[in-house]
Amino acid sequence: MKFIFADSLDYVDPGYDFENDRHASGRKPYWDDQYPHEILRYAPYDGVLVSRAVVGDHRFTGKYSESQSMRFRRVGARKFLRLEGPGLDDKLLFGDCGAFSYVKYAEPPYTPEDMIAFYEDGGFTHGFSIDHIIFDFKPDAKSYWDGIDASNPEQDDNYRRQRITLEMAEAFIEGCRQAKVGFEPVGVIQGWSPVSMAHAARKLASMGYHYLALGGMVPLQTPAIHTAVRAVHKALDGMRNIQLHILGFAKADALSEFIDYPLLSSIDTTSPLLRAFKDARTNYYLPLKDSKTIDYFAAIRIPQALENERLKRAVKKGLYRQEDLVTKEQTALTAIRAFDKGQASLEETLDVIMAYSRPLICTDYNPSQADENQLAQLLQFGIGSTAIPV
Repeated sequence: MKFIFADSLDYVDPGYDFENDRHASGRKPYWDDQYPHEILRYAPYDGVLVSRAVVGDHRFTGKYSESQSMRFRRVGARKFLRLEGPGLDDKLLFGDCGAFSYVKYAEPPYTPEDMIAFYEDGGFTHGFSIDHIIFDFKPDAKSYWDGIDASNPEQDDNYRRQRITLEMAEAFIEGCRQAKVGFEPVGVIQGWSPVSMAHAARKLASMGYHYLALGGMVPLQTPAIHTAVRAVHKALDGMRNIQLHILGFAKADALSEFIDYPLLSSIDTTSPLLRAFKDARTNYYLPLKDSKTIDYFAAIRIPQALENERLKRAVKKGLYRQEDLVTKEQTALTAIRAFDKGQASLEETLDVIMAYSRPLICTDYNPSQADENQLAQLLQFGIGSTAIPV
């Protein structure tokens, strides 16, 4: 199974000054910053997915600046992402229409011709058909009509969105044939139940799609995703030339449960990267000895004494003195840097750090559970963060 990284301008400043907590002097974002495959010197993924909603256009403001959007369209996705050179030239480039950006629209704002031009100009290896997201999902539905108003389906939003998605998919693949595109068309499945998704999968396969993608999976729990994947597999039974992709698969801890589906070829997500910075507990992932399951580790953050909002509120309430917090912050940073250099033990380092950050970050930490080797290993991810088993 291939892991496709859903990019959202996720690059970092390699010259960041951690001791003084500031960017490199004269830094030019994007030009001086590095993508994961640059800073790690290898790509930790099989390809990158770029959404039109992230790039932006005259309809929607994306995450790209105007100049970045213009450069992307001028030089293509591979050059823009700097996904070039040995070990990178063969990485896949998936493109999609960014359906979340127009979820409240009655109909998608793009035509198949719009998206074909976007994928061709971007030099993508795979391009997704235009879909209209369906968020309702009824895993226990027994028939196609369960969950929608069968007496007046055109007035049912779920039915209407699936119809639009299938009509767009048919026009999209026909446009791809006529234009003799250089990318693989991927038909997107949308449905409100396993039965309706199976119906959509059969329709897309009959149109000539060899690569299908399950949409609307982001908010679903793992059991519900299983029901959808199983239903689609059953619908496509015997079609061994079909590949399946899951859009927005954010269940890294359940990945081992999905590797045995014969048609499932790829997934995309940004979840592990975002969790590393934003999640309260599951920041680092490490495989267990069986290599199929994952253990989670929580980062002990050292908050900025003058910037952290919770600390600022505590100072205003008189719970802390600002001067004491600044001193504790510097002491914590000094301790963790000493540990990184082998000049301090695990216990004394954690004592200093937790004396400062425990009231804010971790209320149930037990130092006896920490593993010194894992802690030292995870310190390589960046000064100022350490990890413990959750």
